[in-house]
Parts: sequence; C-alpha cells; structure tokens
Amino acid sequence: MSTHRQDGTRDRIEAELVDPLRELDLDVEAVEVTPAGKRRVLRVAVDKDGGVTLDDVADATREVSRVLDESDVMGEMPYTLEVTSRGVDRPLTLPRHWRRNADRLVKVTLTDGTDLTGRVLSSTEESVTLDVSGARQEVAYADVAKALVQIEFNRKTEKKDD
Repeated sequence: MSTHRQDGTRDRIEAELVDPLRELDLDVEAVEVTPAGKRRVLRVAVDKDGGVTLDDVADATREVSRVLDESDVMGEMPYTLEVTSRGVDRPLTLPRHWRRNADRLVKVTLTDGTDLTGRVLSSTEESVTLDVSGARQEVAYADVAKALVQIEFNRKTEKKDD
C-alpha cells in the first residue's frame, strides 16, 4: 500500500470521526493506520479539556467502532482498534494543546533556533505566556518550531491533601 493511499485512508477516517467524537466532547488528536501482518492497527488518540478518563476512552472506543462499522473506510482487511489519550509525548501544535497544559513545564524551540523551558501561565488563540526563570515571556505560536511537555517527578505543589 502506498504512503499516499495510507494518508488518504487516515484522513478519511479522521473526517468520519471528528463530529461523532465532538458529540462526546472529545477532539481527535491523531489517527494512525499501521500494517501488522495480515491486519492493520488503527490508533485513534483523543483529548478534551480537563483530560481524558478511562470512561471517555471506553465511550470513544464504542463510538469509533460504531462509525467504522457503518462506513467502508477501513475496507475489507481486518484491523485492531486502539483508542488512547493524546499522550504527553505529542508536540503542542494547536492553541487547545497549550490551554490544556496550563501550569505544565514545556520545552520550546523557536523558529530562530532558540530553546526556552518555562511553565505555561496562560494562552490565547495566537500566543502563550510562559514563566521562564521567573520572567513572563509571551511567545507567538507562529514563532514556535517545536514544543513538548516536560515530565516532572516530585514537583512540589501548593495543594495539600486533607
């Protein structure tokens, strides 16, 4: 199967899923179709404000299965469906990604090659404000070449469990 055909299939699958999953308040973040022997693996990553729960993944899996059963987009070849959350390792590419990662530490590479690491303070549809070493810095999304959430272990927070 050519890459172009796989891309076309992936795009068709994504187009079929966007509206039904939006009804569940979920965004389609990624669709991947990977050959696996005589089968294919279809991975659909979803996200929403406040994060995705196991119940959300279960609901999304049922909805994706229903939509694909009613469509011919996957053709006759058998496939395995995996529905997951977006995952912390995916780049921040849309305003909603920044909004959903407020207060998280991110590493940003700007289009001029400069690297910044800072905490997301706020975001708009055009830019993000970061706390970089105690200084507020506004960065336009157009100036971002790549941005990834950084994993923090043992981060001290002000919230206390009662």
